[in-house]
Amino acid sequence: MKKEERKNGLLPNGIPKYIRCYDNRGETYDRYTVVFTGNYRNKTGGVFWHVGMSENPFHPQGFGMHGESINHIDRPTYGHLGKKIKFADLPEDCRKLVLADYIELWDLTE
Repeated sequence: MKKEERKNGLLPNGIPKYIRCYDNRGETYDRYTVVFTGNYRNKTGGVFWHVGMSENPFHPQGFGMHGESINHIDRPTYGHLGKKIKFADLPEDCRKLVLADYIELWDLTE
């Protein structure tokens, strides 16, 4: 039961709790950026994770690239990443990619 409670705490209603999502409205090919937040850096060697994506990151002509930084790339301001949006506003394939990364990051079962 403890494992299920942890999962529900990190993924309430199937939505990743510790992320921030951005949409630059198509100004660049990596239109969407998701920054992973929370206290996980002990798992990543002290770096923060983020992912930049096109609308279809799994397509052969799509884009989905992971990155890491010693600082959050969206703090103190995030204007360069676009408008802050909700996870639900990401295209379906972007949500799938982010969810898979989030599950791996937090050691959750699918």
